[in-house]
Amino acid sequence: QARLVESGGDSVQAGGSLRLSCAVFVATYKYNCVGWFRQAPGKEREAVASILNGGDLAYYGDSVKGRFTISQDNAKSAVILQMNSLMPEDTAMYYCAAGNWARGAMACGQYNTWGQGTQVTVSS
Repeated sequence: QARLVESGGDSVQAGGSLRLSCAVFVATYKYNCVGWFRQAPGKEREAVASILNGGDLAYYGDSVKGRFTISQDNAKSAVILQMNSLMPEDTAMYYCAAGNWARGAMACGQYNTWGQGTQVTVSS
């Protein structure tokens, strides 16, 4: 069954770093990109970053540009989200999802498979 499994969430202090991993168990014909999202209590889901398979295209949300980096670990069929200079406002449940990056699009979209999430908590 197609699924994605997130890991790496933890509690850290502001200024710290975390490395989230998204293991992708989805047939390759069903997706060509993976995105990371986050949702904090009482807030709307926010697109954090996404990457086209092969790494030629990437998208970052304005709030994480310069601090987060998305990459692929092809050997492990995983997508990594390296998060540096974490701030309390980064506290949220982080989800990854597999989708399709349409020609000319700015980011991954048409998501069809989602993970269960991993919690990130940043304390001041």
